[in-house]
Parts: sequence; structure tokens; C-alpha cells
Amino acid sequence: MEKPNTDIDWFEVISENYMNTEGRPMSVLESIRKDYPITCHGVGMSLGSSNDIDPNYLKDLKLLIDRVDPFLVSDHLAWNHFNGIRLHELIPVPYHEECLEVITNHIDHVQNELKRQIAIENISAYFNYKSSTMKECEFLNLLTQKTGCLILLDINNVYVNAKNFQFNPVDFIKTIPKKSIAQIHLAGFTDMGNFLFDTHAEPVHPEVWNLLETFLDYIPENVPIMIEWDENVPEFQQLEDELNKVRKIVKKGIKNEVREPSELIY
Repeated sequence: MEKPNTDIDWFEVISENYMNTEGRPMSVLESIRKDYPITCHGVGMSLGSSNDIDPNYLKDLKLLIDRVDPFLVSDHLAWNHFNGIRLHELIPVPYHEECLEVITNHIDHVQNELKRQIAIENISAYFNYKSSTMKECEFLNLLTQKTGCLILLDINNVYVNAKNFQFNPVDFIKTIPKKSIAQIHLAGFTDMGNFLFDTHAEPVHPEVWNLLETFLDYIPENVPIMIEWDENVPEFQQLEDELNKVRKIVKKGIKNEVREPSELIY
């Protein structure tokens, strides 16, 4: 397969799409991998489940990452698997000590089995648990301290949750240890009128670009940044144009002062 004419530096693949898979899917992935670094981003590890991590899942994931050697392996701070039932959604976890202990043990187990650090992504959510005793950003921070895991910081998810639950996105991002940020996601949400829905179906919104610009001086230098677009996917050139906006922001080295919440949530 001929290398595409693109300025894109690397690609991210959904791990589950290539686990236990051969044929054309794996052929295409291996062809891309010859020319580009990749990351493996999972949606099915279910780190927040009270059940143990599925050993067959981990076995298949390790076979994949040993085969394609991604520069980062990641999944979500969420659960979607319980007693053999798998949900096709990322369900948030309660933020309290008991849950922190469970997820800490799960991350330790996964990192030992895979023999590498993994990165955990903050998700978009549409409800809170009454049992939570801490904020999501505090919970993520404690996970990095206890396990040495990394953070995949989804700035779109930070903004969506900040708008839906009325908190300050500045405080959230400032709580995440800079040294733990291994990758950044950007995406487009859909405004449903009374809440924002993380659809990945639109261009990145100005408010999310604003958050990226605001914290450009805070995030690690040369951290990998990518655009997620899962529905209503446009022509490839439009996707590349979105990514070039990231390059322009980073190249300009914008150093905005941290603004008040009213300027970031509107």
C-alpha cells in the first residue's frame, strides 16, 4: 500500500478493532505502522468495574501491542463490563476511596501484565454519584500518584463536563500534574440546548480551542495532540485542516493568562 500524501505525524487506533483480528484490518494497520507511529486507544478495559480485568482481554491486547509497538496505550476512567455483560458506553465511576482502591489495583495489574505504563483518559459524563467524596480531577491526580499511570487529557471532555456540571475547567486542568500528561484529545461536541453532548460529530468548538490556547504553556512540550471525529466524518482534507489549527496554535506559542470561568464557559 502506497504511503498517503499527508502531513499527519502519527495515527491512533481503537485497540478493540484490531484485537484477535487478521485479514484486511490488520494488513491496513501494519501498512500504516511501517510509515507512522501509532497509539492504541481502548474502550473496553473497564478499569472502573468491580469485577477483575478480563484476562482474555489483556492477553489479546498484549498480543496486539507486542505486534505493532505503539508509543502509547490508553483507555478510560470508566466501566462498561459487569458479570459478563458488556455495555457499549463509557460509564463514569464514583469518586471515593473505595473506588480509588479498586481502580488502583486494576491499573497496577494491567501495567504489570502489559509491562508498560498506560494512560487514562477523563471521560464526558451526564450524571454524578451522590457517593462521590472528591472531584474527578483530584481522583485522577491520586491515581497517577498511586500507580504511576499517565493521563490522556481530553480537553473537549473537560469543557463538556465543566459546562454540564458548572465547574471551572481551569481548576480541573491545573490539578492534573503536568508531568503525567502523555497525550491530548480534542473533539467537537453537540449542543443539545440544556446540555452538551460529546458526539465527536462536529469541528472543535471555539471554547475548546480557547482552553487549549490557555493552557499551552502548562502542557508538556511536544505532547502528542489529536483530533477525534467519529460521526458525520468529513473528507480527509477537512480533518487535516483541523489538525493544522493545532499546529498553528503550538507554533505561535500562545501564552494566554488564565482567565476567569465566565470567559471559558458560555
